[in-house]
Amino acid sequence: MVMLEGVFPVLVTPMLNQEEIDWNGFCNNIEHFIEEGVAGIAINGSTGEFVSLTKEERFKAVEVAVKQIKGRIPLIVGTAAETTADAIEYTQQAEKAGADAALLINSYYAHPKENEIYAHFKAVAESVKFPIMIYNNPFTSGVDISTETILQVGRDVENITHIKESSGGIGKVRDIARQGEGFIKVFCGSEDLAIESFLVGATGWISVSGNIVPGLVTAMYNHVQNGEMDKAWSLYDQLLPLCEYLEGSGKYVQIAKRAMELKGCAGGPCRLPRLPLSEEEDAKLRELMAGLGVLKD
Repeated sequence: MVMLEGVFPVLVTPMLNQEEIDWNGFCNNIEHFIEEGVAGIAINGSTGEFVSLTKEERFKAVEVAVKQIKGRIPLIVGTAAETTADAIEYTQQAEKAGADAALLINSYYAHPKENEIYAHFKAVAESVKFPIMIYNNPFTSGVDISTETILQVGRDVENITHIKESSGGIGKVRDIARQGEGFIKVFCGSEDLAIESFLVGATGWISVSGNIVPGLVTAMYNHVQNGEMDKAWSLYDQLLPLCEYLEGSGKYVQIAKRAMELKGCAGGPCRLPRLPLSEEEDAKLRELMAGLGVLKD
């Protein structure tokens, strides 16, 4: 199994218009992130509009990404689905196509109970052999998975190796990291709790802001790993206004796609019902990006 640690930008799915995916842009974006030195990338996540993509598009995104990366960095694929059967299909396809791991949230409409979440994660993970990163995000799925369930399924299922923790509770990150030592590792899933998560035991970060400033977030992580906390905090202080904008706007997908365009990469529109940023929102994003030195002239 590959080593999953460090900062993984969770990529947008660039589009030529509201219907056509920009596959050339998708490949060029991947090259951009590799050149910036990221630890790995994640695709087909919420930022990639997975719920707005067809099954065929999700499958193709995996195949295109694997071909483009050529094993240079790890690829995590979001394989979420409302039903366990569909999640199994997406996860098996990702493994067969050559991805390195899957990112799996619980059913996001059914609001399942703890035993149902456990059974879902276990069934999907046991259908494949590669690593599974389970995902706790109560803001999108409507369920805050208990620490006990996360630890139990990680203990019971060998290839459930990581958890992306996005509840916003730093105590939860701490408890999973400490109590799960030896069988499950934690990735930060909150844009505004990255260093705090590293300090209590997280070993990585699935980052939306990593789309916009991949070099900065990677440098910040490396400073933490090297014990250079003054340098890490200095970079994080610069990054936090953008992180807070992403977390608080409710438009993180639109922000990420527009930011990619503003720095000369592929972005494009979102699929409806998501609408573009307002003039005021766009101006704020430009201001934040200018302050970070990533706004293309």
